[in-house]
Amino acid sequence: MDKGIFITVEGPDGSGKTTIIQMLAEKLKKEGYEIVATREPGGIEIAEQIRQVILDPKNTAMDSRTEALLYAAARRQHLAEKVRPALEKGQIVLCDRFVDSSLAYQGHARGLGIDEVYSINQFAIESMMPKMTLYFDVAPEVGLERINENKGREVNRLDLEKLEFHQKVREGYLMLAERFQDRIVKIDASKELETVYEQAEMKIKELLNR
Repeated sequence: MDKGIFITVEGPDGSGKTTIIQMLAEKLKKEGYEIVATREPGGIEIAEQIRQVILDPKNTAMDSRTEALLYAAARRQHLAEKVRPALEKGQIVLCDRFVDSSLAYQGHARGLGIDEVYSINQFAIESMMPKMTLYFDVAPEVGLERINENKGREVNRLDLEKLEFHQKVREGYLMLAERFQDRIVKIDASKELETVYEQAEMKIKELLNR
């Protein structure tokens, strides 16, 4: 039985989740919590290598199922090597993306089916799910505009998809938020960064105080 708490943060690129995870990690560390902030795909050497393959803009020939399997493979290694050991030590893990990303992107937007993608991920995660998931909801037009304004950010293969794809991703996330209401907390990420951060911090504090 894990002694720590596993929290994931989801949403499209441009929703501000990566910045807010950094802010949350800093604040919680100052308050004395042991925090591990990490990301998917990546977080450890093997998974970062898989990330490069998945997101390389040159890999346009990648099949949707291959993409889903690579995400699941990176997820498994990250879980085994970083997330589980941290939880066993009683630490709080804040993870930028997890299974819900695969369900929204590959399951719904790529049309592979949410339940089908969930089943291949079950093999990878052995039924391990986060205690809470913060979903940062923002219209794709807003998210993509923010990405374009962020000149220092890498442009990955998924950024090159048409607007329709990103709209389907959001649709997928909203379906998941409806389906897993006991776990997924929806936050309006179209607001100012500080407001979004405050909402996220409040939800995490509620969980920690339970």
